[in-house]
Amino acid sequence: MPFVELDTSLPAERLPPGLAQTLCAAAAEILGKPAERVNVTVRSGLAMVLSGSAEPCAQLAVSSIGVVGTAEQNKAHSARFFDVLTAQLGLGPDRIVIRFYPLEPWQIGKNRTVMTFL
Repeated sequence: MPFVELDTSLPAERLPPGLAQTLCAAAAEILGKPAERVNVTVRSGLAMVLSGSAEPCAQLAVSSIGVVGTAEQNKAHSARFFDVLTAQLGLGPDRIVIRFYPLEPWQIGKNRTVMTFL
């Protein structure tokens, strides 16, 4: 059950229509998870500073069970997420940063229990 959270200083009107759905499909493909399990949040128009600059930027946080736990996995995921984000947001790769968080099944609640028991 991946969680993908995009924060950007770009105003909502500069984001492509359907960006959340596009990120959902991309994350499902990149992480090898069904789209029905991917959760996406897009927050725009935020006051942000990246690398000391307030120029337009974005931060992506990707959390998931079992697929973001190693440097090798995240290196491959990073390249693919950067391809999607630079194309969708029109930002250079120097204005985007990605954070990966491995999760354990007991850290995600669903249907009145945790993923461990589903």
